[in-house]
Amino acid sequence: MSNAPFQISFCLSLMLSCHGRTQNAWCQETAVPSVAPSVPADTQAVGVDVDKLAKATDALQAFVDNKKIAGAVLMVSRRGKIVLADAVGLGRVEANQPMQLDSIFRIYSMTKAVTSVAAMQLVDQGKLELDAPVSKYLPEFASLKIDSSLNSNDSGTQAFGVPTIRDLLRHTAGLTYGIFGDTAVDRLYRNAGVLSRGDSNQVLVEKLGKIPLQYAPSTKFHYSVSVDVLGRVVEVVSGNSLEKQFANAIFGPLGMNDTGFYVPPDKVARFVDCFGPDVVDGIKTTELASSSDFLRNPNFLSGGGGLVSTAGDYMKFCQMLCGLGEFNGVRLLTEATVREMSRNQLPPSAYPLEINGDKRVSVGFGLGFSVVVEPIPGFEYVPRGEYGWGGAASTHFWISPKHELAVVVLSQLMPFTFQCESAVKPLIYDAVKAD
Repeated sequence: MSNAPFQISFCLSLMLSCHGRTQNAWCQETAVPSVAPSVPADTQAVGVDVDKLAKATDALQAFVDNKKIAGAVLMVSRRGKIVLADAVGLGRVEANQPMQLDSIFRIYSMTKAVTSVAAMQLVDQGKLELDAPVSKYLPEFASLKIDSSLNSNDSGTQAFGVPTIRDLLRHTAGLTYGIFGDTAVDRLYRNAGVLSRGDSNQVLVEKLGKIPLQYAPSTKFHYSVSVDVLGRVVEVVSGNSLEKQFANAIFGPLGMNDTGFYVPPDKVARFVDCFGPDVVDGIKTTELASSSDFLRNPNFLSGGGGLVSTAGDYMKFCQMLCGLGEFNGVRLLTEATVREMSRNQLPPSAYPLEINGDKRVSVGFGLGFSVVVEPIPGFEYVPRGEYGWGGAASTHFWISPKHELAVVVLSQLMPFTFQCESAVKPLIYDAVKAD
């Protein structure tokens, strides 16, 4: 598991309570008095039914009781106010350590949204062009070709591919991950050690510049290393490392003090273990927080999956997006840019979104997140315009502009599962009162 973060680039501090439920074996020895969720005094003003909203926490607790997860943190914001902040279960099972609201999680591909915002800030500043070829900023991409076994012209020679910055943001650049398939291009990625922890972002793009594209740009959605490449674009255009640019342009202004590419020594106690399924016990620890690679500052600053964060920190990021680029009087993006990011950007040939054969009907992709374009059969409660994404260790966020709603739900279970999001989402929407 030690290399998983880089092979699958996918302020409240209250102790967990069992909230009056029957305590499971993990919770018995460390139970603390019940702590009510953080709810604004005037719940009517923010339009939520608090009793219904509490059912979302109950659903997560049921997963803990049934050993589907070790623990989780859930945070919900409506109209700019936190209406629910709760933690259930354990963050470290072997240490019998309760999950806390400020527990630190591997958020993996939820990093992509952050990198996308960093890139769009540069677009707002006139320093980056959405429809410029990537090679304008990364000369390593000047001679990219398309895999001739998949795409060739009539003469049998290889066609050249010209992905744009927009293609990187919406995963239509023709890149891949190299680990989910076994095409000739996938094998070239593996042989080249793409996403190696020891590489810099510069070395990453040097490797990719020598490997053919999997598909012709702008023709197909293919989940890939494109946002890692975008991270390198951000570095080149800003003149800063991705770590410094995030800190200066996003984390500092938003007060995201627990978000970064590694967990510093003074915060290790809040970092949680990672888990996987177990036939006998339901789940098992697969990576101890105390020995994780995330305890060391990496050479590879993965814009596609390298960050750790807390629910509170990431909620600030979501509230900024809910505020159309503004949070607590600080503006990070223009309103027009947030609206552009959160609408479907996929051309007809690439819609709907599909990952590893899983077609997500009615779902497209914007500039950094998936976007619900049409009613989803069987899930009609999900509104058009909802956008969000997740991370490889089963972390999730979503935003509904229609409802002025943002939700962050974090667990640590690999491989990725939608179970927590699927359980709480209908309950949360049911708790949102109609205007």
